[in-house]
Amino acid sequence: MVFKRLLGKLGVGGPSVDTVLHRETVLPGDTVSGDVLVRGGSMDVEITEVTLDLAAQVEAEQGDEERHGTVKFHRVVVGGGFRLAEEQELSIPFSFQLPWETPITEVFGQPLSVPLGVRTELAVAGAVDQGDLDPLMIRPLPVQEAVLDAFGQLGFGFRSADLELGQIRGTGQTLPFYQEVELTPGPNHAHAMREVEISFLANPSGLTVVLEADRRGGFFGGGGDALNLFTVSHEDVGRTDFPALVDSWLRQLAERRSGGFFGGGGHHEHEHGHGHKDHDDHGGGGIGIGGAVAGIAAGVVGGMVAAEIIDEIGDAFEGDD
Repeated sequence: MVFKRLLGKLGVGGPSVDTVLHRETVLPGDTVSGDVLVRGGSMDVEITEVTLDLAAQVEAEQGDEERHGTVKFHRVVVGGGFRLAEEQELSIPFSFQLPWETPITEVFGQPLSVPLGVRTELAVAGAVDQGDLDPLMIRPLPVQEAVLDAFGQLGFGFRSADLELGQIRGTGQTLPFYQEVELTPGPNHAHAMREVEISFLANPSGLTVVLEADRRGGFFGGGGDALNLFTVSHEDVGRTDFPALVDSWLRQLAERRSGGFFGGGGHHEHEHGHGHKDHDDHGGGGIGIGGAVAGIAAGVVGGMVAAEIIDEIGDAFEGDD
């Protein structure tokens, strides 16, 4: 993959830059490596800094208004402090680790509508030019894939995916946003809930799965939202019956009584912008039932659409200029 940019802000005849990744598709926590290729223009210039930014388009709700903008969530300085001669070509190698919480942009080969990518920025004697957001493909970790596959095997279907600005309290979240994957319920759960939203918070030891269900009223209570946290380890893949495990999570959500988790705790709410997504308690852990995970989550990936870059709005986000 080559990201080629003519750095117009530096003037006609200014330097240009290409960013070449050694691998086009990576996983959260993976090492991203490649080379930044800088070519001199029609004059000698002083390159003060060459940086790579990971950036994502996120949503934020402020009252009844929904806003979209760009958030830079990881920056790597790959070079700088050198003189670039006229038409000189220079290759700058780089290598850095993706944050474990980096959102996924594709599932089972199908793209999600999650605009996320890499920007190359060149600073020349105080003038800074940054390229467009060049998409980076992030595949799910095996444990994330196992959870999504389980939802597919339970008959759940994909509705949407987005990034929400804010924090999920009590999770140790490190990024300024979290990903929500919204699913429609399978036949065994449609009577109890209208939809389920999944958020993944990965770390070196495993995965926190945040599930939020929009429950129907009736036998299970007065309806409304129910939220709970569950944990699984990377080692659970291949030795856990994930469809049975996820089914137990969903039943816990459906059986949660109004006013708390299993009769204890309080309500939760979303606070967007620079707010938080509250939770009340932790649910069952990732001690699964023996068995292998198999199959493709066709129900989950059905209807997924290609990523689309969203224009930024408002000063709560990083500028694109």
